[in-house]
Amino acid sequence: MKVELFSFQEGALEDLRMKTAMALGYYRKTNSPQVVSFTAPTGAGKTIIMTALFESILFGSDNFPEQPDAIFLWISDSPELNEQSKIKVETKSDKITLGQTITIEHPGFDQEVFDDGHIYFLNTQKLSVSSNLTITGDGRQHTIWETIANTAEEKSDRFYVVIDEAHRGAKQEDQNRQLTTMQKFIKGSPSDRLPVMPLVIGMSATIERFNKLIANVDSSTHRTIISVDDLRESGLLKDKIVITYPDDDIQNKDMAILQAATDEWKSKWDHWYQYCVEQHYSHVNPMFLIQVENRSGNRISKTDLDASLETIERRLGEKFKPGEVVHAFGDTTSDIVINGLSVPYIEPSRIDDDRNIKIVFFKESLSTGWDSPRSEVLMSFRSASDITYIAQLLGRMIRTPKQMRIMVDESLNEVAVFLPYFNQESVEEVIDNLQSSEGQELATDVEGHSLNDPSKEVWSIRPTCRMPQSTTDSPSQVTNTEHESSTETPGRETSIGTDTPTVPETHQEEDSTRQVKPFIDITENNDEFDMFRPETVELEEYDFDNQPTEREKVLKFINESGLLNYTVKTVNMKDYLPSMYDLVRFLNQTNIAPNVMDEVYEQIVNDIRNYIVKLETSGQYNKLSDDVMAFRLSTSIYDVFGEEIFEQNGEYGFYMATDIDIERQFKQAERQLGNQGIGQRYLEKYYDEDNPNQSRIDVILFVVDEASQEQLEIFARDTFHELSDQYRVYTTKLNEELQKRYERIVSSSDKVSERNLRLPEQFYESILDHKDGTPFDNHLYLNSEGVARIKLNNWELDIIREEEQRDDFVFWFRNPSRKPSSLTIPYFDERHSKPMYPDFLIIRKDPVLEYVIDILEPHSPDYDDNLPKAKGMAEYANNNPGIGRIQLIRKLTSGRDRNKYVRLDLSKSAVRESVRNISSPDQLNQLFHDYGESDS
Repeated sequence: MKVELFSFQEGALEDLRMKTAMALGYYRKTNSPQVVSFTAPTGAGKTIIMTALFESILFGSDNFPEQPDAIFLWISDSPELNEQSKIKVETKSDKITLGQTITIEHPGFDQEVFDDGHIYFLNTQKLSVSSNLTITGDGRQHTIWETIANTAEEKSDRFYVVIDEAHRGAKQEDQNRQLTTMQKFIKGSPSDRLPVMPLVIGMSATIERFNKLIANVDSSTHRTIISVDDLRESGLLKDKIVITYPDDDIQNKDMAILQAATDEWKSKWDHWYQYCVEQHYSHVNPMFLIQVENRSGNRISKTDLDASLETIERRLGEKFKPGEVVHAFGDTTSDIVINGLSVPYIEPSRIDDDRNIKIVFFKESLSTGWDSPRSEVLMSFRSASDITYIAQLLGRMIRTPKQMRIMVDESLNEVAVFLPYFNQESVEEVIDNLQSSEGQELATDVEGHSLNDPSKEVWSIRPTCRMPQSTTDSPSQVTNTEHESSTETPGRETSIGTDTPTVPETHQEEDSTRQVKPFIDITENNDEFDMFRPETVELEEYDFDNQPTEREKVLKFINESGLLNYTVKTVNMKDYLPSMYDLVRFLNQTNIAPNVMDEVYEQIVNDIRNYIVKLETSGQYNKLSDDVMAFRLSTSIYDVFGEEIFEQNGEYGFYMATDIDIERQFKQAERQLGNQGIGQRYLEKYYDEDNPNQSRIDVILFVVDEASQEQLEIFARDTFHELSDQYRVYTTKLNEELQKRYERIVSSSDKVSERNLRLPEQFYESILDHKDGTPFDNHLYLNSEGVARIKLNNWELDIIREEEQRDDFVFWFRNPSRKPSSLTIPYFDERHSKPMYPDFLIIRKDPVLEYVIDILEPHSPDYDDNLPKAKGMAEYANNNPGIGRIQLIRKLTSGRDRNKYVRLDLSKSAVRESVRNISSPDQLNQLFHDYGESDS
């Protein structure tokens, strides 16, 4: 594969491979049709996983031999879905060639059976009674039904039918028709002379939807399921979809909302540009999608397209160039003219690859089966009656452009949607529809707010850059007047780079109800900046050496301190051997430990040699070597039908193996060792010209020995932990993409895995903006007004007030719960590891380190989890010698010190040791009495 699978995808791939092999084996034994159900939420990468499955079947894997004559038939419900799936297979696989992927079309396709080793794509529209593919004559000798039936009969041992049920159309009548057609492959169709397919792999977004597909079917069903939690942890999806709708009293709703959407889109450009410059990435080029109404008489759309584009251009202050605006109207593929600009048609599957595209006008063509991670903002002119279309479209926009969560700027983890003809009630219906269409908990949060609702606001460590206000006193009076540059207003910082040049401030009238995120306002007379930055960035143009603010220094200190953070999962996703290989390659490629890969691989080669020497010393080698030559070794290698090879009393046959047989066994052993070239390294070191097969047999013997494989897994586990502990702190100097890759690697095999705490530069978080909250100006993150309004309970507020009185106090941070950037401490409760999220981080001055970080957790003694959390905090403190205080805090409720707060500081070794040795809440209470401290 050209792309690296996430751990949850690798786990799903391994499970799918095993179950497809077993299903094929069951069919061979019982002649009973088999169904493999592959269920995964929207955005999990089902097509990528299926591509990896095709590679695994055609070319072999660690546990299965290659099946180069395998045939795949991929069925979806539209030509566009077929094309997009075909493109993904071709572009993401590094083994499948273009000649192996074939779209079944008329004219041109007329075969008795499908060819071996090929992947065919067919859509249900071509299976209708009126389709030329379903009838003979005019030179056609075989119907498509005959081709499928013949292949199923003659090549049932290698024929895989894939039904893409995950991307069905929106209209109910279309869904019913497509469902009936797809069921023919599972139930058979006597009228089409189509038998039940031997093996069907069904892709679906929900278990419920696939159950509907296989209702009343006698086939045996095997299931592979990806959970929502697995997808959330991966960073493949945006954190949030934010839907904006107008207030009831707003006039000219569509243009008011369109201007707000344009502001949001321009802000996305600025934020992505800053991020990509700082991280040295190619630019994302975020797109603006505009969904318009259907035809009205002779007009191509009831929506005024000219006025829409003119509004956007006036708001931005610049005209678009040819090729930057396109349309994907399904009812015409001709170029159209919008506001004097020639706007070409583009197929939806080609949109994301064209980096020049900035705006896409469409109607319904993008609602299913289409992906574009660059789509950051959607404006829809559809009415509130089109709720289903809107909900389906949102599911296509939630993939992240960089395939990871952005840590330094949380605004880039959101998708913005603007609906001028919706209100609070209909937006809530969209959210409910999106939920029900997924049939399960969504992997992305969805929230809605009105245009005048100020709750959505950026929080930053740079609060000095004040947000510009919208252009009028009331959104109901928004016009298309061009912005004017003001020479009287002081310059402000833009969002280009860490420290940025100054540009003229846009003259805007104040609006206290609506705050728009910052954007560079460009007029036709301003030549200093282009509206959109070029993809290739010259970093030398900008000055990044200005003095950072105190908050920037603190954030840098936190993110480079190597402070431990944890990921807590319920299951292991990956064995240690592949995880160890991933880690040593990463350390080698990033030059953190350039020799570690050779050292680890050499150790495994030595282990193989030591095992062979042991066999030779004990006199067992010759007999086992003969067994290899006679195919009499028992192994855990599977054939293409999911059955273990050599399972018949340890013998597969009594004929002598040829050189080709030995080479095949050697390649299988190489796969078992992880396909890292370990076997080849052994051959290069111990090759014997007089007996060229001996070194291959050595590797085979090592792999089939169960004890040796157990020791290899132990070595991989220990090495994985040793290397991650040793080099974790060095990863803080890497760019964000590499840090995220490191986190994925170290979290792949352990239920509880270590990573570095890394806080973003800005984010949106509702707990920091409560209308009844207490205003703070010493919180690490502030809004545009330089305050943080945070709602705290009495305990929490008292603790913060005590901290503020300290001479060395600098800032504090409210740690959010269950966020990717949250500080997470694991603790053990009722036989399971669980995550806890301490309430506060306190940043204090330190004469040696410059800063020190404290962790405070006010916690009522009435809760049953006090003792396990105290033990978890003690263990955390033990593993973080650079931490300041780490305190469990409670309030006294009786005695002369009643209402005082007592702090148990687990950073102190005596307290930690005592906590480790206690086993009851009463003993913990005694420790508070013996070691508790009070700041008052």
